[in-house]
Amino acid sequence: MASYAYLRVSGDTQDVNNQKHGILEYSNRLGLSNLVFIEDCVSGAKKWRQRRLGSLLEGLSAGDVIIFSEVTRMARSTLQVLEILELCMEKQISVHIAKQNMQLDGSMQAKIVATILGLAGEIEREFIRMRTKEALAARKVKGQILGRPKGPAKRLKLDDKRDQIEKYRAMGLGIRATAKLLDIAPSTLSDYLKIKDIST
Repeated sequence: MASYAYLRVSGDTQDVNNQKHGILEYSNRLGLSNLVFIEDCVSGAKKWRQRRLGSLLEGLSAGDVIIFSEVTRMARSTLQVLEILELCMEKQISVHIAKQNMQLDGSMQAKIVATILGLAGEIEREFIRMRTKEALAARKVKGQILGRPKGPAKRLKLDDKRDQIEKYRAMGLGIRATAKLLDIAPSTLSDYLKIKDIST
């Protein structure tokens, strides 16, 4: 059995220390030792599966333990928290949340908490659907066109990088190499080259 402590790092040293302190206090009370701390940089663009948390959870086995300082450190939304808990329950990984003094380990308490969180997720999904529906209705009343405008976009997100793209292509770099240098998907670059009729 291995025990891991997950820290979501925002660059604030004080915040990281607070997370560590809370987790260590909690683990000492429960007798959990030999914790391996995993620090994960926060990026609003990346979901939990794309961060270190995703690869960490995929590598854990039945009986392993993961400790979070608090629920809000797991992910950025209730739905993502539910995805994490669902994966952990499937893999029989024990989840501990220090601040809330919560243990999700297959016990009756864990099942009750998971049910409540599941209900919270359903409620959040309904609110999202409702807000979307209301926003679309409001736009329709104002006479705004719904959906994406027809025809090609006037400005593409790679337009700002066009000079770099043309420079790399002129140097003889392939699509994959150019895409890697620009930190974009090769398919995105390929589509852009076709749209803008840039020689490939």
